[in-house]
Amino acid sequence: MTERILVVAAHPDDEILGMGGTIAKHALHEGAQVTVLCVTDGSSSQYPGDQTVLELKHEEAKRAAKLLGVYEYLQRDLPDMRLDSIPHVEINAVVEKAVREIEPRTVYTVHPDVNMDHRAVFRSVMVATRPRTDSPVRRVLSYAPISSVEWTPPFEATFNPTWFSDITDTLEAKVAAFECYETETRPWPHPRSSQAIRAHAAACGSGVGRNAAEPFVLVRMLHD
Repeated sequence: MTERILVVAAHPDDEILGMGGTIAKHALHEGAQVTVLCVTDGSSSQYPGDQTVLELKHEEAKRAAKLLGVYEYLQRDLPDMRLDSIPHVEINAVVEKAVREIEPRTVYTVHPDVNMDHRAVFRSVMVATRPRTDSPVRRVLSYAPISSVEWTPPFEATFNPTWFSDITDTLEAKVAAFECYETETRPWPHPRSSQAIRAHAAACGSGVGRNAAEPFVLVRMLHD
């Protein structure tokens, strides 16, 4: 049976920066059915009232997802960079609906770092994947988008990876997918650059004896 995987992001490009290589590995190499859920509209705070940019970012996200072999990209319309102003139950409902309809065995969520949207999404994923007898979810991991997790103060939610994914064979797919986001790319040495993505993957890989890797925190795993 084809494995179903749900990747939950707060903003378009979270999933690429945090685990684009692993998405490609699951989808293109392992034949998994990967769905990406982006909880916010992705641009309403950065570009208020600009429908052109909103539509452009949606198209960028779809192109990036296609390159990684994503089965379905779901874009929701909660307000970008303002999830802390939304009742928690409303965010929960978006994630719970996806879990209920997709029935994933593995769920990846953005890590609760310095970004308040990331924290809100993480908390909602914890609600949506809480252990229940009838839950299809067997594994929950958090991923860390670069240009966010490394800016988190040390006294807040730190990212201490316990799970690593070898992306030696899919690193260039990750880079190509991020390059679809012309609205988000920045010149080196900004972390939102192709050179930074490669450097980060190499650094993570060297720590586990691989050429390139992505780090995760294993939140929960049920071994049947």
